[in-house]
Amino acid sequence: MAKTKIFCDIADSKTIKEFNKKKIVDGFTTNPSLMRKAGAKSYEQYSKKLLKICKKKPISLEVFADNFADMERQALKINSWGKNIYVKIPVVNSKGKFTGQLIKKLNKKKIKLNITAVYTVAQVRKINKCLDNKSKSIISIFAGRMSDTGIDPWPIMKKAIQITNKKKKVEILWASTREPYNYIQARQLNCQIITMPPKIIEKVSKFGKTFNQLTLDTVKAFLVDSKKSRFKI
Repeated sequence: MAKTKIFCDIADSKTIKEFNKKKIVDGFTTNPSLMRKAGAKSYEQYSKKLLKICKKKPISLEVFADNFADMERQALKINSWGKNIYVKIPVVNSKGKFTGQLIKKLNKKKIKLNITAVYTVAQVRKINKCLDNKSKSIISIFAGRMSDTGIDPWPIMKKAIQITNKKKKVEILWASTREPYNYIQARQLNCQIITMPPKIIEKVSKFGKTFNQLTLDTVKAFLVDSKKSRFKI
């Protein structure tokens, strides 16, 4: 079974500093929503602050423009900030227009890309055709958000890995992880990367507990809380 790299999905600088030291973490992913949550006022200044912490491991920084000309300008600027950067480009803009021409253009300039907000096999096929396999690229499929709608992401993830299999520099990323078991699923599929929030990474790092241990831990936790609450019957 091939290794599935774990990326930490966070933009908080203190958390990145902590998790950058962990061997289990292979890289980082961010997005404009996470940047806002982290309190970033200047996108460029905050990104450069993160890059001073994360100097070697790959980190994805996303464009936030909606028209292709501004997306390209932002992508070129973001790419200039560091060698470990993957520039995140959404598969479509807010009007639903496929960003294929922009992906091709940036790919030819040897810019490492992370194509994000992907949900369908058709999208993966279109993206794959735009990538020349000469520079590293990631296709981020939002498996967790799929499962939120009652759809099993497994068949779509499996097909995406098959479609991109011949391009060794194109990697599939399992995104919007909902539970630690998703890491097992990603490994079973030979999915190259999974990104997850810090809390789930902490749980994955503790894999291996027996059910007997879990039973005792659970019972002890209930007992502690009942004593703290001074419950009486």
